[in-house]
This record gives sequence, structure tokens and C-alpha cells, in this order.
Amino acid sequence: MATKRLLIAAPLVVTALLLQSFFWVPTYENQSRGNPARLTQFIDATSGDASFLNPVLAADSTSSGVVSLVFDGLLDLDEHLALRPKLAERWEAAERAYLVVRPDAALPDGARADAATLRARVAAALGPDASAVRILPAETRTERHEVLLPGEGGAPRPEAVEARVRVPERLALELPRVLVDLDARLAPVLGRGYLAGFDPAAHVELPPGPAGEALRARLAELLPALEHNPVLTFHLRRGVRFHDGHPLEASDVRFTWRAFLDPKNLSPRASDFEPVKDVEIVDPHTVRVVYKRLFSPAVYVWASYGILPEHLLDESALAREMDRRGIAGAGRESFGLREAEFSRAPVGTGAFRFAEWRTDDVIRLVRNDDYFEGPPQYREYTLRVLPDPLTQEVEFRAGAVDMYPAQPHQAARYREDPRYQAFSAVGFGYSYVGYNLRREIFRDPEVRRALGMAIDVEQIIRFVLYGEGERVTGPYAITTDWYDRSVAPLPYDPAGALALLERRGWRRGPDGILAKDGRRLAFTLVTNNGNPQRKAIAAIAQDAWRKIGVDCQVQLFEWAVFLKDFINTGEFDAVVLGWTTGVDPDQHQIWHSSQIGAQRLNFTAYASPEVDRLTEAIRREYDRARQIELAHALHRAIARDQPYTFLFASRATTVVDRKIAMVERTPDGGERIVPLRPSPTGQLLYWFHRWRKFERPPRFSAEGA
Repeated sequence: MATKRLLIAAPLVVTALLLQSFFWVPTYENQSRGNPARLTQFIDATSGDASFLNPVLAADSTSSGVVSLVFDGLLDLDEHLALRPKLAERWEAAERAYLVVRPDAALPDGARADAATLRARVAAALGPDASAVRILPAETRTERHEVLLPGEGGAPRPEAVEARVRVPERLALELPRVLVDLDARLAPVLGRGYLAGFDPAAHVELPPGPAGEALRARLAELLPALEHNPVLTFHLRRGVRFHDGHPLEASDVRFTWRAFLDPKNLSPRASDFEPVKDVEIVDPHTVRVVYKRLFSPAVYVWASYGILPEHLLDESALAREMDRRGIAGAGRESFGLREAEFSRAPVGTGAFRFAEWRTDDVIRLVRNDDYFEGPPQYREYTLRVLPDPLTQEVEFRAGAVDMYPAQPHQAARYREDPRYQAFSAVGFGYSYVGYNLRREIFRDPEVRRALGMAIDVEQIIRFVLYGEGERVTGPYAITTDWYDRSVAPLPYDPAGALALLERRGWRRGPDGILAKDGRRLAFTLVTNNGNPQRKAIAAIAQDAWRKIGVDCQVQLFEWAVFLKDFINTGEFDAVVLGWTTGVDPDQHQIWHSSQIGAQRLNFTAYASPEVDRLTEAIRREYDRARQIELAHALHRAIARDQPYTFLFASRATTVVDRKIAMVERTPDGGERIVPLRPSPTGQLLYWFHRWRKFERPPRFSAEGA
């Protein structure tokens, strides 16, 4: 009898539970049921965990995204990508220039070029463009520089070297603005051979050995006849505090510069700060940044990186941490920001404060109610680590995630689905196959070209991206003026690829694999797990190369392992990856040979004197038209060498919960609810601080609300 009652009651209990679930368990349409705090929490997802939450160390997209919420730069980019104030309320640009005095030289009228004569004539020639011209006495100084020497397998390796420089008497010119054409302005005064006739070798002592010889090629940099020192003066916003309550001061800016350059920190972004000669503290709220040479990206650099709190990371603070953690000996000598707890629990000035980081699980931030630009609408930002895209989509559709990067095959469907908001745009980036030039088989550019010719990129765009992408041929975002559209893509020509390899001496062996001098054309292609596009690209490339006699193995790794064990160390053969590029034409970090090494961004070890020259020239050039010319030349040079097989720029589609809208302030202090919109340049998250989630999809003024 009891069994009979149980059998009768069981369906009733199950039915009751299902009814309870229907009425009480939150669904996508009713996510805040029983949990109103869900409306104040933005939940995002990422396929790979962050590496470091520190602007000095962040190099991957996950880390950089979180860092941008916790830290602020001195400047920022507005919705039109123009510079605007941030931690600095205003800034000015000027220049200090130094001209070597050459008493042995004659001026155009035959007069001797002594200091007094030169000073008078330079001052007269520049007029109001020089606020002061002073004579500096001779001095001797010791400088430390980094050079590249041949390393293991022929790949360049960095080495420090010291030089003793005997600086002759010079003129110091104070200029109220940067005079890029100063050389031309002084030419009538100095004559044609004055600058070219100065020999820095007579004033520089180099140590014996390969390092000293490598530095000899840069003597003109050590002691130029005419030295440009652009100066940026930043006036810090008063009243800004770090999340621990400590006020922001000029010393924090100077400390940040030093942190980027500290060898113990191994910052992948150090090259952006290497051109800085000094950071001078004028007063607690004014800082003067002096550059070694013309450096056109200077202002943008200070808009790209957050400012660190010196009081939490200076030598005494790190010493206290090492004492507390019992770190001694060699570990103490090498201890830097990579080891510091701060890089996992950061303190910045940004709109969100750090709250929690559970590795490979979640990063949680909370609103900074004291934010100087006003607190964001959301009280909490949560970033969940969900490596599987399918899981991300399931969580998004269940309302457990607020934003989802749709896969290409889903883009059209989501754009038509009224339950969601979908935003599509070609981004500032591209995907590629990169070849490690430390490996002998990849050092021949014709081999790299042949490998690229074997891949049907149009097929990838059509079948992997479902048409949601554009073919690219070089290192710039296709949406910018820096991209040279005249560069033709590699043709898809497997037969031509094989013929090219055969011309380079590769012949099929008994196993059908190409070989040369006893070495098979075999390598491993790696990429990160959780990215279906990269996985598909790797499979397509592997199959394409197999058909022409290349033995390629594909390996996938979790994001953290992929970066730590392969990319950051340079221990890989070939890689499928992508870059997100900036708005300026500076590509020094990725392509200059000085950026080869552990934890640096030229991890394919590409070295080209022409590309080095072009990246340096772009950094010195202030004229936009000339910058475009140089960027196009850089594009062509890299496309010719094919260190990457450039693939495509994706048309990314981001899908957002329909219940999220933007809150704008009206002139009378009220609120106006408007639909989400990207910035004019396509940045969806530009106005993220205005986003708010509602219990139901809001009605806007256009709908008669």
C-alpha cells in the first residue's frame, strides 16, 4: 500500500517542483527574479584567464581589458579617437635641443664657430621660436645601452653595454614647441657640412668585444650633433586618489616610467618608454617628461597605460613584502612586479576597484564610488573564464552572462533575433600564422612565402568566418590610413608553392615529405584552445601543407600555458594568433629587432634592417602624410618578407542582453535612457560606464516613452 501511495505521490511532487521552477527560477527574460542585485552586476566571459593585472605587464587581451577598468592613463581617447584629459587635466608640448659647438668648423661666411658666435646667430635665426639659447660646458658621462648579439640558433639576444661619452661644449635651445624641421631652420646659419662633419667616434669610448662593436653603429645616437629632446608637461588633476585612498602625485608618474624600464619586470611594453630621457617632478601635481629624441607617439603612450601607485610598489614596499613572504637570496635579487602580489590584486585610480581573482574561474571588480569622472552605473563587474565558446553561448542565453562574442556562423542569426542587441564591425586587428625565425627552416623568406601560397585564405573567410571578414596583407588595421591597400595578397597557388620550394632545394623523400640537406620540412603549429577559428585555421593549414609535402603537427593548449610556455619563451615552431593594433602607426614593439627576447612582443624573432629603420623613422615623424608614406613602406617591406602569413580581419559581432541600455544626463540633471550604440569609430564598450541593466527591455523616447 505504501508503494502504491508513493507511486501516486511521486508524479505530483515532480509536477510541483516543475511548477515552482517555472514561477521562481530566473530565466533569460526574468534574470533578476529573487536576485535584484543581478541588475547592478555586469557579467562578461573570456576564453582565457588573465596573466597579470598590471599595466606594466599586461600583454594579452584579457589582462588588458581588466587593467583598463582598474587603472587610468594621464590621457585618454575620446569617441573619435582624439586625445582628451584623464588623470592629467591639461598638457603642453615643447622642446629642448642641443647643438654641438665645433670651434674647428667655419660658418658660411668664414667666421669661426665658437660658442658665443654660434649662440648669437642661432638665437637670431630662430627668433621667437627659441625662448632661450644658452652655452653648456663640456662634460663626461657614462651611459648604459642595450645591443643585440647573435644568440642560440642565430637569433638575436639583448646584452647591456656601457659607453664613456665626452660631451663637448654645446648650445642648449629652449623651444616653445617641437621643431621637427630644426635642422633645416639652422642650415643657413651652420652651413651644409656642419652637422655631417661632426664625428662622435672621437668623443665616445667603447669597451672591447662584440657588444662594444655592436654599439659603434649607434654612435650618432649616443652623441648627435643636433639632439632633439621633446618635452611633455602634464598638469595632474587634483583630488584624484588611488583605491586605497592615497593621493595621485607626480612621483607616481615617474615611478611608472621606471617600472616599465626596470629589467626585473621584463615589461613587453618597455620600448614605448625607452625614448624617455627623464621624468622631472616640477611639483606634486606637475610632471615634465623629457625625451631623448623625436618620438611622435609620445602623447598616445601616456593615453595607453595606467599609472601605478609608488607607495605600494617602491623598493621599501617590495622589501616588506619579501620579508613577509620569507623570500631571500637569489629570489630577492630578481623580485619585481612579476612576482609581487600587486599584479594579482591591483590598486589603481580607475572606475572599478579590484575585489577578487580566482585563477581560471573569475575576476571580480566593484564600483569606485569616488571615481573622479563619476561612478559607473554598474556596482560590480564580473569576468568569468569559460574556455568553451558553446558554454559561453549557453550561459549567455540563460542570462548568466550579459555579452557574447558571436561566432561567425551565428552572426546573421543574432542580428535578426529581437531578443538581443547585436553590433558588428571590422576591428582594429588581424589574424595570422607566425613563423619562428629562430628555426632554420623558416629563415628563408621564400619558404615562408611558399607556405602562405599553399593556404586558401579566401576559403577560410568563406567557410570558417562565413564571410564575416576581410583579407589582409600586412601589419596594420585595415580600417586605418596606415594600411596599404595597394599590396596584393599572396595568390592561392599550391603548385606554385611547391615549385618555389623545389627551386630552393627542397625535394620529396620516400615518405612524400620535402627535405633539404637531410632536414625534413616538418614542424609543429600551435595555438590556444577555446578558439574555434584558430583551431579551424590550424587544421586547414595543416591539410594544405600536407598536400605539398610539408609535415605539420597541430597542438592546442590552454591560454595561460600557451602564453607562458610557448609565446613568452619563444619555444615554438609556428603559431596561429592575432593582434589588436592601436590607432597610431607605431609598430616598434612587434617588428623591431630590439624587441626580440623573452616576454617581448617580437616573439617570432623577425629582424630586418629596413624594417628597423622604418619603425624608427615612424616614431620620429610628426607629419601625418609622411607617417602614412612610411607606414605603407613598412607594410610593403613586411609583406615582402612574410614573417607572418597574414590572413584576415574579422567582422566581429558582439551580442548584448536587450535589457541593457545607456543612461545619459540631461541638461536639467535628470536621466534619459537611450539604446546602446558604439562610438563613431566602432568601439562598443566606449560608453560602458553609462550602461545599466533593467528588469525589462526599456522603452526609449523614439518609442513614445
